Amino acid sequence: MANLNTGETLRILLVGEQDETYEHVDQALTTRASKYKLDWVSQPELAAVRAQDLLPHIVLLDDELGGADITLLIRQMLNQAPGTVVLVLLEENAIGQARKAVLAGARGFVTKPFTADEFVATLRQVLAPGQGPATEGEKAQTTGGRIVVFCAPKGGTGRTTMMVNSSLSLHRTTQKSVVMVDADFASPALDVVLNLHDHRDITDLLKRASRLDHELVASVLAPHGSGVQVLLAPPPAELTDPITLPQAQQILSQLKRTFDWVIVDLGLPTDQTAFAFLDAADRIVMSVLPEMVGLRNTRLMLDQLYSRGYAEDKIWLVINRSTIRGGISKQDIERRLHVRVQHTIPDDQPLVSHSVNRGVPLVLSHERSAVAKAMLDLAQQLSRDASVKVQPTSTQKATQGNALQRLLRRPRTANA
Repeated sequence: MANLNTGETLRILLVGEQDETYEHVDQALTTRASKYKLDWVSQPELAAVRAQDLLPHIVLLDDELGGADITLLIRQMLNQAPGTVVLVLLEENAIGQARKAVLAGARGFVTKPFTADEFVATLRQVLAPGQGPATEGEKAQTTGGRIVVFCAPKGGTGRTTMMVNSSLSLHRTTQKSVVMVDADFASPALDVVLNLHDHRDITDLLKRASRLDHELVASVLAPHGSGVQVLLAPPPAELTDPITLPQAQQILSQLKRTFDWVIVDLGLPTDQTAFAFLDAADRIVMSVLPEMVGLRNTRLMLDQLYSRGYAEDKIWLVINRSTIRGGISKQDIERRLHVRVQHTIPDDQPLVSHSVNRGVPLVLSHERSAVAKAMLDLAQQLSRDASVKVQPTSTQKATQGNALQRLLRRPRTANA
């Protein structure tokens, strides 16, 4: 069954030939949904391919498809996008067709014409927790690792160095499994910083994003000598097609099921795919330098994240090179940005450059240095942050599992 994560957009694919059907569905969602994306394909022979590409939560199949076999289409949809919920739009007297659709794997049906309230009520029902047998993937989604995303308001803040050394420290101090993900597709760096030479990268997962499993993901990861696994990014020139938001969500979901920690090197968020990583994050770590241009960009980026609904306490501000001569003090930074600085890392640019050029992280080569100790302290903060995470009650779990309730508004009353 399709599951919605907090902050995730409800994705719906409509398969139908009639413009009126699309307009009717879109109007119903507009009046009741706060965050959705409706895609439409009018040619039934292309429907399965679109489903595999978009990875929708719900597929709506209109019964008016020029004689196309609805039951065959349902089976194709579930084969190409196994986590998808299929609903069929049927004429009121087509009970026989409804029975065949359910037997073929459809979760239910909606009779036409429908009202917005009827349509949304059906969506709530089919996506509610506990509707239908849970698959192994759904059971795995009830638990999972913790996702930490490192980002920055500009280049040159030392974000990647901070992310790599914190990840290695987490693995060494907690003895938990860690995977690093290079999601800075414009300027990937993990292969250089970790001295990795591997031809496999995230693009090897894209064609099968809807059917990922542990074995496939493991075959693409690059092992590091420290015991940490790495999902590399391709050279920018080789990424001919951008990674879609659904693909990013599927990959993150599988990694979270497999590893205790998923640490992402994101860079500057500039598109919806980048925000897919931020949406999934349990913690966002933003690195900033103690200089005015960096602070101006940090303020703009914080405003952007807040406007998208990210909680202030989800974002940790970390000052890198905090002791640089002429730099702005921590107190002034907090006063200017009106946020609390979570951590500081001292300046030792010659040592950091030496570490990057050798491809050997500081916490392995110079663990007694002040910079390495600060990286270790950051990792320990992340570990403590995870350990004090409040466990949800059974009621909260049901609410969290049914993210649709946050996306679909209740019917308006006459006085609304």
